[in-house]
Amino acid sequence: MKPIENMSTINTDLFNRATKFAVDAHAGTPRKGKGYPFILHPMEAVCIVASLTDDPEILAAAILHDTVEDTDVTAEQIREQFGERVTRLVLNESCPLPKGAPWHDRKQAQLDQLANAPHDSKIVAMGDKLSNLRTISADYRQIGDALWQRFKAPNGKEDVAWYYHQLAEALSDLAGTAPYEEYLHLLDITFGPAKKSC
Repeated sequence: MKPIENMSTINTDLFNRATKFAVDAHAGTPRKGKGYPFILHPMEAVCIVASLTDDPEILAAAILHDTVEDTDVTAEQIREQFGERVTRLVLNESCPLPKGAPWHDRKQAQLDQLANAPHDSKIVAMGDKLSNLRTISADYRQIGDALWQRFKAPNGKEDVAWYYHQLAEALSDLAGTAPYEEYLHLLDITFGPAKKSC
């Protein structure tokens, strides 16, 4: 087979280092309710993000997005290894409230943070949230309402639906992109239209 000529190469050093760091940080951790390695979620998220940008720092942040919130990794470790911008992008994906805060308070804080975040942070969030929604939608089709027992949401499906509908609003800067349109489709088939607030 004749090699392809004039193919440009990209510098993947930052992404390669970030991927190894994320794999090590999440080692031994299963995806909640799934049983497969947690790292598959950040890998799916970065594939989604790669459909929106080839910015190496955004891609690095996408693979690292759960390291500070879900492992023993600190923001300072991310900063030392990957720089200030990647750290900001990762922290914009982390809930600003402590884990013990009430579910609604944590989710509202995340929504407020995301709504005011810069465009690059919304791209990282799109990868994370669409990956999550793909899993929710597939699992709901398989096991039905038993799914909502996995969540700490006090009102189960109703609360989760509220959160994912609010995320669509917070990420509306990405309207018209393939990931955003897929998000809206999965939102509709999983939860139906958003309830109007009084």
